[in-house]
Amino acid sequence: MHQLTKLLATLLLAASAAAAHAWPDQPITLVVPYTPGTGIDLIARQLSARLPAILGQPVVVDNVPGASGNIGSEKVARAKPDGYTLLVQVNTLVMNKSLYKSLAYDPVNDFTPVSLTSWGTLLLVTNPNVQKTTSVALVVAAAKASPGKFTYATPGVGTPHHLSMALLLQSTGTEMLHVPYKGTAGAVTDLLGGRIDYMFLPVHVALQHIQAGKLKAIATGSDKRLAQLPEVPTLAEAGIQGGNVDMWYGVLAPKGTPSAVVARLNKEIAAVLKQPEVAGAFQSQGMVPASSTPSEFKDLMSKDTQRWAGVVQRGGITAD
Repeated sequence: MHQLTKLLATLLLAASAAAAHAWPDQPITLVVPYTPGTGIDLIARQLSARLPAILGQPVVVDNVPGASGNIGSEKVARAKPDGYTLLVQVNTLVMNKSLYKSLAYDPVNDFTPVSLTSWGTLLLVTNPNVQKTTSVALVVAAAKASPGKFTYATPGVGTPHHLSMALLLQSTGTEMLHVPYKGTAGAVTDLLGGRIDYMFLPVHVALQHIQAGKLKAIATGSDKRLAQLPEVPTLAEAGIQGGNVDMWYGVLAPKGTPSAVVARLNKEIAAVLKQPEVAGAFQSQGMVPASSTPSEFKDLMSKDTQRWAGVVQRGGITAD
């Protein structure tokens, strides 16, 4: 029995090595579960423009938006695990595991993490012409004095913007009225118009309005201050422990993809992320390039799943 087990293991290793040697021999598809023009779409298009020179095969982007990324993610989860259909996602993926009780796939266990691609930062902002709260302490004090009076916008229920604010409110024992929108544009319009009080926004969306004096950055959700806004403190500096709400972005493959293929993808993605042109493109969207090993990515997903599940449970949040 022991010899049979060893033989099977040897055959599996040989098959994996053979698959990696032959891979890729056809085009690769990067599924983006959101519309064109998003940060995730930009990541995919940077990879699709540069990986063909390394891999010797075309790499195409397939935008499959809908249901907070679930339609495109499920498509990849159900794809053949051969390394030719990959998912480019944000940490919404692990948040969805707790938000949706009726998913037809497992947002964590049905994928093999390949590599992180970048980190993105969210900023807590307000309209300075309406709210004079210039610090987290003042935001908290105002909210405690008038529970439920103030509003915050998000692009939708269960988005990173929503759960980041939920975490802040839970951490400070405060209440605000959540106003979910169908996307970021409408939310920003009402924030600029003074109809909404607060919002967490990605850096690249908020920066132009901050520089124009139309929005005020109260705190950054990163663990470090931003080079573009060095005067804006982090949530931790403002006294919110465990308040880091950075968004991670990464590439995943269907569960069961050969380890040798995953290793090759991981290596080549890391090489692309080191190219100066890619760093510049990412930074224009408020993202910082960052690769990882598959195991590091898997550990991050596991920790994030537990963290956001707690926020969802405490807040009684559901997207179903």
